[in-house]
Amino acid sequence: MSDEVISYDPYALPPEEIQEPPATAWAALRKIGPGIILAGTIVGSGELILTTTLGAQHGFVFLWLILFSCVIKVFVQIEIGRYAISSGRPTLGAINELPGPRFGAHWMVWWWFFMMICTVVQLGGMAGTVGQALNLAFPGVSKGTAAAFSGLPSLAQMVKDRPEVPWAVATCLITMALIYGGGYKRIEWLTTMIVVSVTLITVSAAAALGWTDFPVRGSDLLTGLEFQVPSHGLAAAFAVFGVTGVGATELFYYPYWCLEKGYARYVGRADGSEAWERRAKGWIRVMHLDAWVSMVVFTVSTVAFYLMGAAVLHPQRLVPKGQELIDTLSKMYVGPFGEWTRILFLIGAGMVLFKTLYLACAANSRLTADFLVLAGMAQAKSADHRAQLIRRFCLFFPTLALVFFLIGKDPKLMVTIGGVAQAATLPMIAGATLYFRYRKVHSALVPWRITDAMLWLAVVSIFIVAAYAVPTQIINAFPAPPVAKP
Repeated sequence: MSDEVISYDPYALPPEEIQEPPATAWAALRKIGPGIILAGTIVGSGELILTTTLGAQHGFVFLWLILFSCVIKVFVQIEIGRYAISSGRPTLGAINELPGPRFGAHWMVWWWFFMMICTVVQLGGMAGTVGQALNLAFPGVSKGTAAAFSGLPSLAQMVKDRPEVPWAVATCLITMALIYGGGYKRIEWLTTMIVVSVTLITVSAAAALGWTDFPVRGSDLLTGLEFQVPSHGLAAAFAVFGVTGVGATELFYYPYWCLEKGYARYVGRADGSEAWERRAKGWIRVMHLDAWVSMVVFTVSTVAFYLMGAAVLHPQRLVPKGQELIDTLSKMYVGPFGEWTRILFLIGAGMVLFKTLYLACAANSRLTADFLVLAGMAQAKSADHRAQLIRRFCLFFPTLALVFFLIGKDPKLMVTIGGVAQAATLPMIAGATLYFRYRKVHSALVPWRITDAMLWLAVVSIFIVAAYAVPTQIINAFPAPPVAKP
């Protein structure tokens, strides 16, 4: 953790940190950043694996749902960001003030901890998928590793049986190095570089399909915008709604990144003065810009992945799954553009999943430090002490993800487990956001009526989808064993 993190408490609101909000749109754009980090977290396993798989299975028919999912949940993100900036409270601290049963901390704080463990299983799946991609790109590394362990036959055999393991180990070690020694600024800078690169490559590939044997025609896009919901694809579509766009984990993460960026410190303590109201409104407008710029970025990337699956994999009846997951996904590029693109895709896929892995581990480290304090299991007497807790978890979570990967066999199933937990949590955090909006936000900072209307539409949609999707996903992920015939 750099001196940047140790030198101040991101949750403190000292008067000397107060700043006036930017006066121009260009100046405001230079102050965005938390949303880009969020976009880096969002465009990961859900988009590369589940969204592409949906396109491969059902063609263009769910394009409208992808767009709706990416746009509508931003209104929940904005409201939870509004309360964080105006109050200076991070997500778990705000939730801990909700009414309801408490077990040291509020019950929903404990639920977050359960969901987080499930999403670390998902991160294990990502580590394994990164390993698959890089092993396919550079198979000689695993062969050399197995040969190096020839004196340890059991270990050498494991590498031969699962050649992605050395790459997964290296991925988790690099993750530790990046998040242990870097504060917010490094995370923002590195994420921006990766997000811009991956988005440009993915969008360019989708656009270039028009000059291949797998073009995206205007009629295909119109079909995808007809609001169709075929019954055989309903469960898959609802699952994608839960993991595309802003998900439950991202809603928990966003206020933390906003606080570390400094938005709440710039506003200062809520004293009800005209100056405070002016600053709060100004920095909340910056947060709005941040959220909508990131929405454009992750929506464009998500749609590009979906179109690649629908245009290339669907006509060939290729569905990514199991140990052939990454190899099948690589055919999105090999089929239209030739074998030379295979290694480029494999490296790009590794980058997509890696950035989600390291960003999720960085965010989980911050939230877990807060969780322990709220639950009475640790103390954060100073900014230095909190930074020490965060550093420990920056080592712990990549290690735990690696353990889950080594235990697990199917990366797609591991991603699904995290998706189920997120889908169950999404209505909870959405409901809490409504409480913040109507019971906690200062009267001078209430949003426009149209924003309120869209917030309610988002919350209602989330509850409807969760009511159907969660039981269905659990049944599909963990089917009952067949009954033996007498």
